[in-house]
Amino acid sequence: MTLRLPLVSLAAAMQLVVTSPPTVAWAQAADKTSPAVPRVLEAKDVFEIEWASNPEIAPGGQRIVYQRNAMDVMTDRRRSRLWLVSADGVDSRPVGNGGDRDEFMPRWSPDGTRLLYAAREGDTVQLFVRFMDTGQSARLTQVLRAPNAASWSPDGRSIAFTMLVPQKTDPFAPMPDKPEGAIWADPPKVIQRLVYRADGEGYIENGFVHLFVVPADGGTPHQLTTGEFHVGGQPVFTPDGRAILIAGNRHPNWEREPNDSEIYEVGVADGAIRALTDRRGPDFAPSISPDGRAIAYLGYDDHYQGYQVTHLYQMNRDGSGARLLVGAFDRDAASPTWSSDGRGLFFTTADRGNGKIAWVATDGPTAGNVEILASDLGGGDLGRPYGGGTFSVSSAGRIAYTLSRVQVPADVAVAARGTATRVVTRLNDDLFTGKTLASAENVEFESSFDHRRIQGWVLKPPGFVAGKRYPMILEIHGGPFSDYGDRFGAEIQLYAAAGYVVLYVNPRGSTSYGEEFGNLIHHDYPSHDYEDLMSGVDAVLAKGYVDPAQLFVTGGSGGGVLTAWIVGKTDRFRAAVSVKPVINWMSFVLTADETSFFSRYWFAAPPWERPEEYIRRSPLSYVGKVKTPTMLLVGEQDFRTPISEAEQFYTALKLRDVDTALVRFPGASHELVTRPSQLIAKVNYILSWFAKYRLAGAGGQESR
Repeated sequence: MTLRLPLVSLAAAMQLVVTSPPTVAWAQAADKTSPAVPRVLEAKDVFEIEWASNPEIAPGGQRIVYQRNAMDVMTDRRRSRLWLVSADGVDSRPVGNGGDRDEFMPRWSPDGTRLLYAAREGDTVQLFVRFMDTGQSARLTQVLRAPNAASWSPDGRSIAFTMLVPQKTDPFAPMPDKPEGAIWADPPKVIQRLVYRADGEGYIENGFVHLFVVPADGGTPHQLTTGEFHVGGQPVFTPDGRAILIAGNRHPNWEREPNDSEIYEVGVADGAIRALTDRRGPDFAPSISPDGRAIAYLGYDDHYQGYQVTHLYQMNRDGSGARLLVGAFDRDAASPTWSSDGRGLFFTTADRGNGKIAWVATDGPTAGNVEILASDLGGGDLGRPYGGGTFSVSSAGRIAYTLSRVQVPADVAVAARGTATRVVTRLNDDLFTGKTLASAENVEFESSFDHRRIQGWVLKPPGFVAGKRYPMILEIHGGPFSDYGDRFGAEIQLYAAAGYVVLYVNPRGSTSYGEEFGNLIHHDYPSHDYEDLMSGVDAVLAKGYVDPAQLFVTGGSGGGVLTAWIVGKTDRFRAAVSVKPVINWMSFVLTADETSFFSRYWFAAPPWERPEEYIRRSPLSYVGKVKTPTMLLVGEQDFRTPISEAEQFYTALKLRDVDTALVRFPGASHELVTRPSQLIAKVNYILSWFAKYRLAGAGGQESR
């Protein structure tokens, strides 16, 4: 997980009309009484876990193509292949011909006869099309940079996508000619942009992301947009195919105002571009109605808050008549998609840690009312129980989406208004059969700070025995503007398998509880999250099955911040592991990859104007009180919370003679666990550190 940027959060609606989603029977079956000595999930099983992503349902609604993701134990890499599954789950087969390549970004043609997708072969990514009647595939592009966000034209004759266009720059300081055969040092690299590196990407290549169109039968891509600005998101053709809608930030101060994007109309014939929105704040994710008369989109009026609910809007085709489509529904909206009859929109949202697929009518007596069609949307993170997940809709309104439960990594599910949810893949039945995974128990409690209700979940060790007392790990989510839920997380399952009760909580600042709750930490993070988390610990201790002398704490990114904050305020935990934390907000704001965002949205002023605020909120300020043995984990290529943050805390603890260790993950970015061995290493280092301080003869299973 990351310190998440709510640049394009999610949200919307007026009245919440909830239809209870049907129970997924197979997901509950695993909650039966466990055997006395259960077989549990093991670290090596990480290489065997599979999960679904990007399900794309065919226009006719009978077939679904999706990414089937798995781990390659020989290359230590995540791999993805495209698979087809029938909407009833009976027929399942691979789409491609195999080979050593990753396949992703599937898109059905408007008539459902062809499948567009991207594939990585070696160091390049290209676009391909597959003819579904013959199984033949053809490569459409031969580009040097990876194409992104591809989409079909309505007539199926063209494909739009975005791609980085490098920008050539003259040397800042010319050098003399070197003698033939001479070996000189590599030339200096000059940086002059405000944002010059990105986590997971490294130092950013000079250039801008622009819009392209390529014939659907292959050829040379035609660049439609030019200039020193970026476009982003999914390109959307108008129904007549004459224009493309795309989000972008063409304002002169785009570097310092990263949230001020607009929706633009780009002419396919001449590249003429005009803005359809003009407010201060992000406007993005356009979706045009089938008749071409209305555009739905996402955005909000920017107030420089750390968290701002993303609303669903509608405007006329020419940009006039913009209105908030659903207003009183205080949750984020994402991925608006028109129904084929143009009477309403599907979108995703989240409420109290659970992902939802929703519907809102755009006219008629029920206009503005939100109806929940499906729950348990998830699968965005394999390691920890974060939200995410995607969906698509057929012409008749059948929905394909990724469903995740606490014992179930993302599978493909199918739903529709008025019908039961059907899970159509079982990607991990073979791996999990005979093993007992931990189930999640919902817990709610009052914060000791202001008596606000806080939600969390408890995982009990497989084979849990009433009457025993177990050690407990408090695992804290990052963001801080994100949420946990009753979704699968390999890491927390492995902690439970090692004999720990695991508590994870959505403290104040978490998303899916509304804008007021999210902004309780505005310009004050880490704020009173501490009281929320400690109240959660106390609530579980009151249940009687946790040993109060056997408490441990860990968390990553924002959770790493709170872990370091906690050990500066209490010594009730026997050991702690702070993963990729921020320790010093002053140094963080000036070295993080998105400094233009963090410095303007998370603080009221830059550090040189209000240094006392940065110091007050920094875990470094409390390091003089830390007694808890604390390990730090960080990626060596982390540009979100740079490694220097963890190093500051490590050095301070060393100077104070507090037991500590600094664990560096070579080549890892902020995500830290992009490779399966890194996920295993993260879990095993945390468990080994806790085992070092775990009392001998503690209840439950002994850690490995």
